[in-house]
Amino acid sequence: MNKPWYVYLVRAANGSLYCGISDNPARRFLAHQKGQGARYFSTSPAVALVYVEAWPDKTKALQQERLVKKLRKSAKEALVASWSGLSPCDA
Repeated sequence: MNKPWYVYLVRAANGSLYCGISDNPARRFLAHQKGQGARYFSTSPAVALVYVEAWPDKTKALQQERLVKKLRKSAKEALVASWSGLSPCDA
């Protein structure tokens, strides 16, 4: 059985949203806060993990990440607003 992968959104200090995938979004967010793992946060630090969705494997997560990255900011903000804040990685 494959382990789940996650598509996540992180809010940067400038209000922008960064989309990525990880098998552990909480750990990945901590790395982003330390300035590791993505040059994106070198100009505006990561401040909050604002959206997480689970996918059955890395391939599916990558496909979803591509779709989310193509969304307008308003659609990404709608995803953020819809998120309960709970994910399987919190359990």
